[in-house]
Amino acid sequence: MSEQVSIDRRFRGPPESGHGGYVCGVVAELIGSTAEVTLRRPPPLNRTLSVERLDGGGVALRDAETVIAEGAPTSLEIEVPEPVTLTDAENAATAYRGFRHQAFPTCFACGPRRAEGDGLRIFPGRVRGRKVVAAPWTPDASLADQDGTVQPQFLWAALDCPGAWAWAPAPGLSSLLQGVLRLIPALRRPVVLGRLAAKPIAPVHAGEPHVVIGWALGAEGRRRFSGTALFSANGGLLAFARSTWIRLSRPPRPG
Repeated sequence: MSEQVSIDRRFRGPPESGHGGYVCGVVAELIGSTAEVTLRRPPPLNRTLSVERLDGGGVALRDAETVIAEGAPTSLEIEVPEPVTLTDAENAATAYRGFRHQAFPTCFACGPRRAEGDGLRIFPGRVRGRKVVAAPWTPDASLADQDGTVQPQFLWAALDCPGAWAWAPAPGLSSLLQGVLRLIPALRRPVVLGRLAAKPIAPVHAGEPHVVIGWALGAEGRRRFSGTALFSANGGLLAFARSTWIRLSRPPRPG
């Protein structure tokens, strides 16, 4: 029997498509190693997708003839910033811009309209005096296996959205930027995940406090590059990732 997967509606990013980090994590789990996954199309929800095994250990998800995502094993090394304390992450999260301006308020990872225990509720805000955003995260038990270890696809989801919010303007520039945004509508369009490579280092346990951070790595045209990392409450590095984001060419549907 051929391999198949389906993206449950709970795990959505935009209102009608799968959360990018979660879907990348599903593909990575099929690969079974450190992987880089490229999203080719918005992942459909509640639809059976076929798994195609590729040369070199890669995997593709297909919706009939349409390739939704492709992944391959990779090696990933990036310079990770110093950890952020849990207290500083909690303080940063209070200034999360998504509380006021959020294109996808029901996003599985960073949507403020998701209830406790349903979404991840990761709200990255700018850390005072540093060029990173950070948020606390205590994984819900529903994300873990019988041993209490968070399943890989949820770890990938947690490493997704902080990379987008790393490009949010610093609070001190908000009034100036609001004027720019009114003059240049294209800048109001959000970014969506195009590619994600992640490297788990140590198990992540449900019910324990963690800190997720994100930082900008550079830009090229409509593309934005970011790094993200997950730390234990005492500053131990548990996973890190590198992401590519694409600014939408048109406003998203509300939801």
